[in-house]
Amino acid sequence: QVQVVESGGGSVQPGDSLRLSCAASGRTVSVLAMAWFRQAPGKEREFLGRQRWSNGETLMADSVKGRFTISRNKANNMVYLQMNNLKPEDTAVYLCAAQTIGATDYNTWGQGTHVTVSS
Repeated sequence: QVQVVESGGGSVQPGDSLRLSCAASGRTVSVLAMAWFRQAPGKEREFLGRQRWSNGETLMADSVKGRFTISRNKANNMVYLQMNNLKPEDTAVYLCAAQTIGATDYNTWGQGTHVTVSS
């Protein structure tokens, strides 16, 4: 079983940058991909991007491409979401998720970390 825990959220101003971290633990050898999502108040959960665990191949959603990037430290089982030029509409709970072997979708979720972008 795999567990993921997010950290790094906070309150920032428009135009600021923030890096979120996701720590994976447990049976991490079973991880196929790690992904970031967000959910703003009153809105559906939104996919931001994912990174394949085996080769680091990354896919970002068009909505954040160019501002957000995913990176990792595989040796430490860490995944990061670098967010640049933050906007008020980026305010949300940011969630890390893992897809493990045998799963057809992301089957392990963290509790989320809050990001507030406000002047």
